[in-house]
Amino acid sequence: MNSSPRSDELTFYKRLQPVPVEGGFRMPGYWVWCGSAIQGEDGRYHLFASRWSQEFPMFSGYILHSEIVHAVADTPSGPYTFVEKILPCTAADAWDGRMAHNPTIRKQGDTYLLYYIASTYSRPDGAADTEEMCEESYANIRIGLATARSVNGPWEVRSEPVLDVRPGKWDHAIVTNPAPVIRPDGGVLLYYRANTPEGLAIGVAGADSYKGPYRRLSDEPVLHFENGDFVEDPFVWWSGDRYEMLAKDMLGGLTGELHAGVHMISPDGLEWQLADSPKAYSRDIAYADGSRMRLGSLERPQLLFDENNQPVCLFAAAADGPGGFYEAKHTWNIAIPISD
Repeated sequence: MNSSPRSDELTFYKRLQPVPVEGGFRMPGYWVWCGSAIQGEDGRYHLFASRWSQEFPMFSGYILHSEIVHAVADTPSGPYTFVEKILPCTAADAWDGRMAHNPTIRKQGDTYLLYYIASTYSRPDGAADTEEMCEESYANIRIGLATARSVNGPWEVRSEPVLDVRPGKWDHAIVTNPAPVIRPDGGVLLYYRANTPEGLAIGVAGADSYKGPYRRLSDEPVLHFENGDFVEDPFVWWSGDRYEMLAKDMLGGLTGELHAGVHMISPDGLEWQLADSPKAYSRDIAYADGSRMRLGSLERPQLLFDENNQPVCLFAAAADGPGGFYEAKHTWNIAIPISD
């Protein structure tokens, strides 16, 4: 690994610019989460996000009712306007029939790739939500892929997940938080999170093309810390000579701030180390009107890149309140501009 990281690794946090007050994506009456953006063939900016009605609780509501929607804007930071619901779009008894979440949009050649998690569960007609439904839905979460030749669809949804759990392995219970990287040779690295008794862990699968099949590249997690720190919500990209990752610092020991963003680098996508300046972003947000806000949540980081593969905007799921999913009153996708 290069022992002298480039200047952008050292200053990622400092490159973040004040946030436009009216930017990002909100939907009155809905919890909004998980925004991933791309510039479409029409030159506009297209955001794929999760939402579920605020008539349901913020946390358990996503497990049963989250759906993926499409929004559009004329500038990277928005504001984004709702266009349509994308997923779920299959029958309730399909593996992804009742819930879809964690969208991440990519493009290879002329094909848009929408990775997501989804699930289904048993619900008698007219039945109210129950804890048993939440447990069943959460246990059924897998990673799927929808493809389209236009960013506006139509989307072709696969009948099976592209990544499943592995019985008897560390990732036997759940695979979530998909973080795909499209390599220059057309291959794909697909990072994911799984739950273990020791905490959250990050694994990786690979495929020769987005069509799959996806096979684990390491039998064990590729990202874990001996001191007990752990991360979730990885976002990974190839920056020209190495892989880079943003993730949520779950305990604060990597960045010095609970739930801030951590920046890591890797020569091969398997062996990871902290960047020299590991703090990628903070929950303390500066707005373009001069105001500031301490967010309760700031997670699911996603980058929008320009035609030169340079990041121009950081998207993240944001919530107000003192912190914790149960304390939020409002959530939205925040769009943080990034300087050259």
